[in-house]
Amino acid sequence: MTTVVLADDEVLLRKALAALLPLEGDVAVLAEAEDAASAVEATLRHQPDVLVIDLEMPGVDGLGAVEAVRRSRPDQVVLMLTRHARPGVLRRALRLGVQGFVTKAAEPGHIATVIQTLHAGGRWIDPEVSARAVIDDCPLTDRELDVLRVTSDGYSVADIAARLHLAAGTVRNYLSSAMQKTQTRTRHEAARYAREHDWL
Repeated sequence: MTTVVLADDEVLLRKALAALLPLEGDVAVLAEAEDAASAVEATLRHQPDVLVIDLEMPGVDGLGAVEAVRRSRPDQVVLMLTRHARPGVLRRALRLGVQGFVTKAAEPGHIATVIQTLHAGGRWIDPEVSARAVIDDCPLTDRELDVLRVTSDGYSVADIAARLHLAAGTVRNYLSSAMQKTQTRTRHEAARYAREHDWL
């Protein structure tokens, strides 16, 4: 039996998966969570074999939750669910050590199979996600993407520097480079451009 914590802000989808996963395989749902904070709390309390978590949630996103979980449980197995298989997101997820990446369009039976695969020590990235990552033509470096991601959350240069543990001058250099590569005039325009091109 593989135990999971299921985190998704879409109530209908979360309840459907909670009901269907045990029917599709030896999967026991220990707890459900509707946002990143409750996902972290439930994972640390129940210590599931696999954390199944939605990428797009209100406030802190799924990857932020994974980052918080890994501070206490660095070996926690994670399956990420998403509607938007963006290459930049895949890169972030892999850097955080996420073992599985599945689109929300997947059948519950497929998700159950992937959960079992991850629990057995395997990895799984849906072919659609892999294909988009292979053809990714993003000219920005990972660090440039990091500063644009935080910029799009509305933080100042000083705040970005503090959050990413960088010097303010270094942040300005990354932002300037990103603006040149995207041919935009402000950091906010650069962040918007990157999002529109699915790089973040």
